[in-house]
Amino acid sequence: MLIRPLHPVTDRALVERFFHEAADYIWLERDAEPDAEVTDEYFTAHPPGIDPTTSYRAGLFDGDPLAGLADLAFGYPEPSDAFLGLMMFTPAARGRGLGRAFLHHLETEARRRGAKNIYIAVLEANPRGRAFWEREGFRLSLANRPITLGTKTQIAHRMGKAL
Repeated sequence: MLIRPLHPVTDRALVERFFHEAADYIWLERDAEPDAEVTDEYFTAHPPGIDPTTSYRAGLFDGDPLAGLADLAFGYPEPSDAFLGLMMFTPAARGRGLGRAFLHHLETEARRRGAKNIYIAVLEANPRGRAFWEREGFRLSLANRPITLGTKTQIAHRMGKAL
């Protein structure tokens, strides 16, 4: 297993292929096929008031293929916090313990950059994801927030834990 930063130019095609392979999750959050906009958002999206160039966008490689993606921003919701905007895996990589390993890596990076807490937003439509976060020590901090991804609006719950 290898985890490394992803670059918006040199890794773009790799990330596009990843999203097509993990299209079931894109359908869950957007009711749409992954497209170039999804890839663009991965490399440019950021929480309000945060410089997107400070985010840590990383890929987890299990053998040769890209098996997981993450996007970790710093300074949201508070200056001493980190916000995990995305952590997802291809269907073949799910259920193999890679999530816990990737999360550990991201938490280490957040601590290295001075974060005291880490937060995520989990979609209400993703109970399996919420169960993962709860097993990893995340607790509900803000319930029932409407969010729009693409053209789909749904409910998300912010969860967090101390680092």
